[in-house]
Amino acid sequence: MSKKLTLGIFGFGVVGQGLHDILKTKDLNIELKKIAIKNPEKERSLPGELFTTRAEVLLNDPEINTIVELINDADAAFDIVSTALANGKNVVSANKKMVADNLETLIDLQTKHGTSLLYEGAVCGSIPIIRNLEEYYDNELLHSIRGIFNGSSNYILSKIFNEHTDYDAALKQAQYLGFAETDPILDVGGFDAKYKLVIAAAHAYGILTRPEDVLNIGIQYLSDKDIQYAREKNYKIKLIPTARKVNDNQVVLYVLPKLIHNDDFLYNVENEYNGVIVQAAFADQQFFFGKGAGGHPTGSAVLSDITALRYDYHYEFKKYHQPNPPQLTNDFLLHVYLRYSDENILGELGFEEINERLYTSGFNYVTGNIKLSNLIKHKELLDNPDIFIAEIGNKNIPVALEKTFSAIEASL
Repeated sequence: MSKKLTLGIFGFGVVGQGLHDILKTKDLNIELKKIAIKNPEKERSLPGELFTTRAEVLLNDPEINTIVELINDADAAFDIVSTALANGKNVVSANKKMVADNLETLIDLQTKHGTSLLYEGAVCGSIPIIRNLEEYYDNELLHSIRGIFNGSSNYILSKIFNEHTDYDAALKQAQYLGFAETDPILDVGGFDAKYKLVIAAAHAYGILTRPEDVLNIGIQYLSDKDIQYAREKNYKIKLIPTARKVNDNQVVLYVLPKLIHNDDFLYNVENEYNGVIVQAAFADQQFFFGKGAGGHPTGSAVLSDITALRYDYHYEFKKYHQPNPPQLTNDFLLHVYLRYSDENILGELGFEEINERLYTSGFNYVTGNIKLSNLIKHKELLDNPDIFIAEIGNKNIPVALEKTFSAIEASL
């Protein structure tokens, strides 16, 4: 039997209003008691008595048993969430940076105080990927998770490849529609996707890592030459975070633009939509698709977490608590395209192999194999408008894992 939830909501922006729109259409034994906001002068669509600017009004109210955190400031969000958990309140959050930066601490707080923090809305909007990784794949051997986790960058790339819009114009359209911020670097630089990847990897593999230890390279330096190369080779470019198991004890995580062909599920994921591909030993390849941005899609994920709390649901972090969970590694070979201007960069980056090369007065590029650790070592060097790097295509399952999977199948 479900229990009644009394909500205190922090933030009433796009997602908060989207959540309220959905809540008022349902009869879910949920009461909204108070909403904490930052700006009391802003005109609101609800009665003024519902709002307060004082966080303690919600956090110290014994009648409020569930806090919904929907603000942008990650540090303030952590203070709210950690205090609520310590006060015996369950929490739902959509703040991917806050969760990614503090996940180990947040897990410990839940264990210590017997409370629950859910955050489906923090990763890929309306797609229920966290719950699936936590429950459906809890005993599955996962080879990889990859996808389009950021609707803003995907909208820009869709306009470029489908409508021949240039990068600057596509970015302005994304900003006008509210998909990208005035300073869009969190989206186009791959930071947003990285936070989501770090969270997803915790549930997929039990690996807890700091976002700053994961490489993210974005699309902000994409040029007409890169777009021309992709079109001539029948590729589209997508910004894709990847988590994959290299062997039984190691997982690699990174965010890179990727050149993909039309036989990839992600090729046709367009505009603000997200897509996630899970490659597993027994379930094989499965594809999740849905809107990754907007008040109602994200609000629906937040509501799903709220309703789950009526039945005392909590993440068990089974793979994190298993003996000897895998560790992060950067010893991994990537097949990449690199556009550059200074010939010295090839020596500094240390390509293992170069397969294709073009050197002209206006356009230089190579394709070849390079270690992820080398890209991380030279991350500052790559932060340059004269350089664009993208992974090419999809590699097969690493040999070590292929042997492992084959041995499992043979024993069945």
